[in-house]
Amino acid sequence: MTTRLNEVVLAYSGGLDTSVIVPWLRERYGCEVVCFTADVGQGVMELDGLEAKAKASGASQLVVKDLRDEFVEDYVFPCLRAGAIYERKYLLGTSMARPVIAKAMVDVAKEVGADAVAHGCTGKGNDQVRFELTFFALNPKLRVIAPWREWDITGREDAIEYAKRHSVPVPVTKKSIYSRDRNIWHLSHEGDVLEDPTNEPKKDMFMMSVDPEDAPNQPEYVEIDFVSGLPVAVNGKRLSPASLLDHLNEIGGKHGIGRVDMVENRLVGMKSRGVYETPGGTILFTAVRELESLTLDRETIQVKDSLALQYAELVYAGRWFDPLRVAMDGFMEKITATISGRVRLKLYKGSVTVAGLKSPNSLYRQDISSFENGDVYNQADAAGFIHLYGLPTRVRAMLEHGI
Repeated sequence: MTTRLNEVVLAYSGGLDTSVIVPWLRERYGCEVVCFTADVGQGVMELDGLEAKAKASGASQLVVKDLRDEFVEDYVFPCLRAGAIYERKYLLGTSMARPVIAKAMVDVAKEVGADAVAHGCTGKGNDQVRFELTFFALNPKLRVIAPWREWDITGREDAIEYAKRHSVPVPVTKKSIYSRDRNIWHLSHEGDVLEDPTNEPKKDMFMMSVDPEDAPNQPEYVEIDFVSGLPVAVNGKRLSPASLLDHLNEIGGKHGIGRVDMVENRLVGMKSRGVYETPGGTILFTAVRELESLTLDRETIQVKDSLALQYAELVYAGRWFDPLRVAMDGFMEKITATISGRVRLKLYKGSVTVAGLKSPNSLYRQDISSFENGDVYNQADAAGFIHLYGLPTRVRAMLEHGI
């Protein structure tokens, strides 16, 4: 027999799946359902009319929280500072959004006295792991319900029939041929023709960026100020984290910046193809990496880059609240303390290139790097350095030649 529950907080989007989950939870568990929607920058169109939809589906209430600034400041910026990129391409847009949403759901569950949380993720994807690991980390007492792993509904037609039987208004919006996830950092596209890696993405699929071929024929220059590895201003104007990212998304999208087409390894074992638009994020990653080259020494960059790979793996796998990621974040905060300065970038038809760097903490010295002799670097010293540095090579060669 199914254990009865008093109240469940459901991650709610207003689409067909989550609309059907509301009566299913009430029927199966005899509970009240509190729908929760997080504003992480997906756009006002996706938030319109949600309360009426939720209550028409049988929910007792809808809770909406604006998480945009929290998302950018506490999740996006730490990943930017760490240089976290999954499998050389993916800037972790969905991976970062899930823990901030799940954390807010735990908070709402406490506020309303719920004894369970639920999500509409399928059993094939990464998001089920990201949601549930956050629930486990923040409140292990909460019961977690994943309808797609329990119910008999197998597809859209089944869901529509279930909705009709339970008098749930079926969303009238046109069903997109793609599975999309949007937030203030990125927009992802999966499904349909993209499931065949031999197919080129259709031009009309993109929503955040113009085709680089159609971008302006004149380049645009943008200057970004950083303090301790984090952006604070664009073209001399200080902006809040969310406003700064919004502004760069607009500029980058106009020039076709930040399109990525990749086949990635999902956490659950399968490969999947996704196309991502991350215009502002691509600009920021390019800028901070260039500033690192000016302000960090070689060994520090090498260690940081190696840890960035593991950091990205943890975030992708939903382990945001894992003690290891938290500890690594402390290292990244410490190691990037000197990454302050201004980066000038050139945006042109899908490309981002550096056009100038300056920092009060610059390790670059023109008087040392110049081909002219100076007091600090004497070119004659190089001979002794090469002899000592190359000693293992010479000894091995002497052995091979019987010397």
